[in-house]
Amino acid sequence: MNYNSFLKKDYKNISLTNPKGKYQEWQQPSPRIKRSHIILLVCFLIILSGTLIFNSGPAEATRNITIEPQNETENGQVTIALPLNFNNDTSYIDEPDVEMPNFNKPDIETIIKTIDAKNKTSFGDQSTLTSTLLQEKKSIFAKLKWSSHKVKTGQSFALIFKKAKLNPRELHSIISLGESTKALKSIKPGQEIKFRISENGSLQELVYVQNSLSSLHVMKFNDGYQAVAIAKSIEKRITHAQVTIQNSLFEAGLSAGLSNSIIMDLAGIFGWDIDFALDIRSGDHFSVVYEEHFLEGEKIRDGAILAVEFVNQNRSYKAIRYTDKKNRTDYYTPEGLSMRKAFLRTPVDFRRISSRFGKRKHPILNYMRLHKGVDYVARRGTPVRASGNGKVIHKKRKGGYGRAIIIKHGGKYSTLYAHLNGYKKGLKVGQKVKQGQTIAYVGSSGRSTGPHLHYEFRVNGVHRNPLTVKLPNARPINKKFKTEYLLYATKMIAQLDSYKQIKVALNP
Repeated sequence: MNYNSFLKKDYKNISLTNPKGKYQEWQQPSPRIKRSHIILLVCFLIILSGTLIFNSGPAEATRNITIEPQNETENGQVTIALPLNFNNDTSYIDEPDVEMPNFNKPDIETIIKTIDAKNKTSFGDQSTLTSTLLQEKKSIFAKLKWSSHKVKTGQSFALIFKKAKLNPRELHSIISLGESTKALKSIKPGQEIKFRISENGSLQELVYVQNSLSSLHVMKFNDGYQAVAIAKSIEKRITHAQVTIQNSLFEAGLSAGLSNSIIMDLAGIFGWDIDFALDIRSGDHFSVVYEEHFLEGEKIRDGAILAVEFVNQNRSYKAIRYTDKKNRTDYYTPEGLSMRKAFLRTPVDFRRISSRFGKRKHPILNYMRLHKGVDYVARRGTPVRASGNGKVIHKKRKGGYGRAIIIKHGGKYSTLYAHLNGYKKGLKVGQKVKQGQTIAYVGSSGRSTGPHLHYEFRVNGVHRNPLTVKLPNARPINKKFKTEYLLYATKMIAQLDSYKQIKVALNP
């Protein structure tokens, strides 16, 4: 408040600007008013005015707000609380060059409420924020310019902060928030960091966009910052598809509108029972129930397959996805057996099989001999995977096999991988490996006519055909959860059957 007019008016009553006649009377006061009384009165007014001037300074810098009853809820409680000494000087506000970007950001009120709830306080003992002040804060923030930075390889948050020409002390304040801003220490290439900066270079808000669902928001309050992680929730919808194969699984799936991920997941579920490169026939068909994920009403991706039936050469295979109470998820048969086998049927992604198990004429030695494995043609450098859990007992050259690896799987089974181009870095003899783990790469070492993997499967030391040998099952569902699982599986199978009946009704 400006008190200049008030002071001038008051001092005019006792100033020396009186008319001459009255000035003379002031010099010689009436006997009824003593000179000392007048002096005391003048001193009192000067002190009073000085006090008012002294108190006027903070009144211009701090906004003191009184909470009115209408700003409270019906039960008298205030829903939002923040410190009041925001600097509401709008001299630094810039008009936005472009519309505020949409980066999966909730509104300021949501962030403020989340921060307040996280702290379980109203930011100390300060007064509660009124809705009017909140609107003003939102208005100010909405007008500040944004500075956007996409993280590049090798960049740290500190480097990006420096590039944005922000104060290092602000960086220290943000990092000092501890666990709340820990994510900023492990930013990844391709992610985005946005700054909302005032004209004087002060950071007012920071948004670290981790992905389409998660973001970290840091806002300035007083001389410090508050941080909150915001996670968008995904809406999951269940859908289904029924597909008949004419040529290949992949082609049929795409024609039916399925995504690559669903097709590959389906092949993975039945990969232990069906060789999708060799066993598929025209007329094979499948029915699948799966999830679709939506964010704010728009589909963003496909989710998990929940239940699926695949009919291959008139033989039906069914699988149900189930998560037990220990949060372990896997696919099982309707009876509770694992869809997984103890071994992968094929340990490499191959183009074709150039030589099968059995007698053949050796392509180099040029005479008939037993071919003890299967040759999978693949590009040089294609990853070779361990077909089952086990221990590496051999990792070096082995005669005509060239570079080779032998893995022992318990006391009964062993597998051999030959003609390798190289071994997985760090792999050692005696090391335990897991099913599907990369152990080597396709090559053409030893007696070989081109890049391929020679794969052998032995049972009690006897060579068996890897393509036809009966593979042992992995562990079935835990007995503790079997009753619950069987009820769930019955429900999912009924759902699959109902979709098939609908298709029959629509296509008589």
